[in-house]
Amino acid sequence: MKAFQDDIERFEKLNAQVLGVSKDDLKTHRDFSEELGLTFPLVVDDGRISEHYGRGRITHLIGQDGIVRYVYSGMPDNEVLLDEIMKLQSY
Repeated sequence: MKAFQDDIERFEKLNAQVLGVSKDDLKTHRDFSEELGLTFPLVVDDGRISEHYGRGRITHLIGQDGIVRYVYSGMPDNEVLLDEIMKLQSY
């Protein structure tokens, strides 16, 4: 998550929205967000999101049309994500 925060301005310049999702409770999310200085939203998952998108450290790029366009298991390098976002925008 810290890596996303480190490049948040670059994501925002591409009109990309960064979201963190986990089953942790709201207090845990707040504490984590404050500890890392996150400025993007963290979403509390009641199980439906992970059921649909998968469990674990998975990164999804979802197009403006709502279709998942890129999936990476683990934490990809931000340069890879930014490049994929630019490719999506050229459609």
